[in-house]
Amino acid sequence: MKTQDMNRDWIATASTLNKALPYLQRYAGATVVIKLGGHAMGSDAAMEEFARDVVLMRQVGVNPVIVHGGGPMINAMLERLQIPSRFVDGKRVTDAATMEVVEMVLAGVVNKRIVQAINGQGGCAVGLSGKDAGLITCRETDPALGFVGTPEAVNPRVLTDLAAGEYIPVIAPLGAGRDGETFNINGDTAAGAIAAALKADRLLLLTDVAGVKNADGEVVTEITAAQIREMTAQGIIAGGMIPKTETALAAIDGGVRAAVILDGRAPNACLLELFTEHGAGSIIRAD
Repeated sequence: MKTQDMNRDWIATASTLNKALPYLQRYAGATVVIKLGGHAMGSDAAMEEFARDVVLMRQVGVNPVIVHGGGPMINAMLERLQIPSRFVDGKRVTDAATMEVVEMVLAGVVNKRIVQAINGQGGCAVGLSGKDAGLITCRETDPALGFVGTPEAVNPRVLTDLAAGEYIPVIAPLGAGRDGETFNINGDTAAGAIAAALKADRLLLLTDVAGVKNADGEVVTEITAAQIREMTAQGIIAGGMIPKTETALAAIDGGVRAAVILDGRAPNACLLELFTEHGAGSIIRAD
């Protein structure tokens, strides 16, 4: 009986691989930018699974570029160091002391943890931030928020060079100002700007919901930029989904073929999106 069960498992695995072939061929050589958030960084098991998926993508010819966040880790370190936080309209003010902690946590602790996880699965990841090799140049977003930046120029040469060497870039969302300042960048915004600069085939925004939902609360699997704008105007898209859809639209306007908002907590979410017929989450395309 056990042998029969094993045979069925092997047959199912072989069938899955067979059905994946057209999608493997479709994405061979494609650049896919993935925004990794707290969902996959909350446990060692989740990080290991994500790392294995990324290594598999690289193994079959996809060029993955990882951009990560780290808000909860920053909050924990600020509390540990007893550095008080100040907020303006619900947004954290990043003063000089806070910026030092942000850079330490994002470019140090979080970035290297992801790099180590990918390398532990047989990949070859390289950690960097938007300050390295002039990758991201920022302007100040709002003087009231301190060292919070908005990308105004992205030079992706270091990323294309790394891809040519089959390395996997892992990027902390920091940028440099024109006068040498260090700026903290929203992770989604950084991922969208990098994807646009690379003219990526896909931008995958991993979040904690299944995708964009319509007025009935059902996930819309495929949607156009115009429909996103209409749903936002009608209040159907609201709250935390607005900045994610705005990032997706900006990336598409910048030359990304499509953006996908998907639940990063789902097992093998990135693989399901790229290599299966049904995909995962909501894919947003140009009009």
